[in-house]
Amino acid sequence: MTQEQKIIANLAIVRENIAKAESEAGVDPGSVTLVGVTKNRTVEKMRMAVDAGLADIGENKVQESQEKLPGLEREVKRHFIGHLQRNKVRDVLPLFELIHSVDSPRLAREIETRAEAAGVRARILMQVNTSGEESKFGVEPDKADSLLEVISGCGNIDLLGLMTIGPLGGTRRETAACFVRLRKMFENYRKNSPDNCRMEVLSMGMSIDYELAISEGANIVRVGSAIFGPRKY
Repeated sequence: MTQEQKIIANLAIVRENIAKAESEAGVDPGSVTLVGVTKNRTVEKMRMAVDAGLADIGENKVQESQEKLPGLEREVKRHFIGHLQRNKVRDVLPLFELIHSVDSPRLAREIETRAEAAGVRARILMQVNTSGEESKFGVEPDKADSLLEVISGCGNIDLLGLMTIGPLGGTRRETAACFVRLRKMFENYRKNSPDNCRMEVLSMGMSIDYELAISEGANIVRVGSAIFGPRKY
């Protein structure tokens, strides 16, 4: 089987699994967006996946994205899903339609400054560290309200929802608990958020846990190795 055939087959399996999870969760078919994580994947493999119908891709690193995305030559929605340093905001804004990883007031203010200077509106998600792991980025849940307040005062930012990453090596119960915590925050904010902080997107789940994430309310899942195979570091 060629690389292209493997990617096509893997993508079909992931889509089938998503459709099944949607059905079991009682949500509308097609309501979950699949973001193919293309970190460390070649442009050639990215094209194969997009040509097979992948409409959204997610990149983690700014420099890698700058090198690869101009050569992709495909219409695709681009998500920045990695940790974002403030000195990279200017580079990220023109490359990506949605930033998943805003986790501090300082980063939010930098995005606001750069977006205003560029004459654009930045579309973002708030990353929340629901697992409490020190190795993970994300605002602590008890500090999320303060970050939301800062973002709500930004005139060039639209906060579209929340994002989290499940615990590394966590059990199904531990992972589900992290997803449930974010969903509850999402539901609370949806009822009480200002105009530019509308809650539409709940980004949870990766290759190892995307079906569980859908069962707990995710409408964006970020899947890499299940589509492209094990990543070579």
